Amino acid sequence: MEEVLINPKAGFYINRDVFGAEGDFITSPEVSQMFGEMVGVWVMCLWEQMGQPDRINLVELGPGRGTLMADLLRGASKFEKFTKSLNVHMVEVSPALKKIQKITLKCNNEDSADTNLDESIATTLNGTPVSWHSTLDEVPTGLPTIIIAHEFFDALPVHQFQKASRGWCEKMIDVAEDSKFRVVLSPQPTPATLYLLKRCKWANTEDLTKLKHVEVCPKAMDLTQTIAKRISSDGGGALIIDYGLDGIVSDSLQAIRKHKFVDMLDDPGSADLSAYVDFPAIRHSAEEVSEDVCVYGPITQSRFLGNLGINFRVEALLQNCTEEQAESLRTGYWRLVGDGEVPFWEGPDEQTPIGMGSRYLAMAIVNKKQGPPVPFQ
Repeated sequence: MEEVLINPKAGFYINRDVFGAEGDFITSPEVSQMFGEMVGVWVMCLWEQMGQPDRINLVELGPGRGTLMADLLRGASKFEKFTKSLNVHMVEVSPALKKIQKITLKCNNEDSADTNLDESIATTLNGTPVSWHSTLDEVPTGLPTIIIAHEFFDALPVHQFQKASRGWCEKMIDVAEDSKFRVVLSPQPTPATLYLLKRCKWANTEDLTKLKHVEVCPKAMDLTQTIAKRISSDGGGALIIDYGLDGIVSDSLQAIRKHKFVDMLDDPGSADLSAYVDFPAIRHSAEEVSEDVCVYGPITQSRFLGNLGINFRVEALLQNCTEEQAESLRTGYWRLVGDGEVPFWEGPDEQTPIGMGSRYLAMAIVNKKQGPPVPFQ
């Protein structure tokens, strides 16, 4: 899974733009500017709870096209004390996406075409310095830090296990006689089987006995512990928004190409691979490594955005726009918060895409000193 997504030469994310209507899938920031604006409200509220420090690191993991961060900075531009405190750090492995992010964030100066992709450049959106890194470990420590991870954890590689007559076996990738990939079960217990299944200790034993399949994501656990340690030592918090479950994940690995589900072994590298996020595993990993952080959630994206005021924001935008823009705003709003319930106007027609409101969950990890963050109180 890791090779398929970020292999330096042939990885799915590495050499092209995979987002949006012309790409392979659409994310919430691409649906509507309101998503990035609401995340900006959350960041600003946490900054206020932190005592409005003069300088903070604002980190985004896997920023896509940079749309979320651009909308966040644009939406917060009137709050000068807040924007002056920001040092933005984009954690991105794809050279192609780094270039797109620089354009989106208006960081392309005349001399930047041939300069180091990772150097710090001030965005012309509001003068905030922006720098790029390949890993979170490269982001400087020592400042209070707010981390945004939107649709990042779902791309971290998972191990899959299946219950057989001989016990739990790891699902492995094999090459068949016709040179095509196939999924097989390990003949013997693998190190992952022996070690990772024990990491499910936060799971209900009764639930585990009922399952025939289990997915475990060790990289998500490790990343969560890195985040929790940093928040513990430097202060701040992290916001994780992704599709997943508030329970054990059994068998969710999927491949998407051109907005359609495809066989994950069909032409690896040409389709996105992702898996449901195990939110209880994130909670357990954070609490296990530090007593100085608190974990809140998960709550649905619909509740998260609604409690931050997206209804008021869309109503304000609808007051001053064309009918075409109004239709786009309504559709975007419905996709972000829709979960089968009628929104505050008359409701979606048959052409409206399925909403993300209940399928996506939000979780926060914050330093205990700051108290519960909005809207998790």
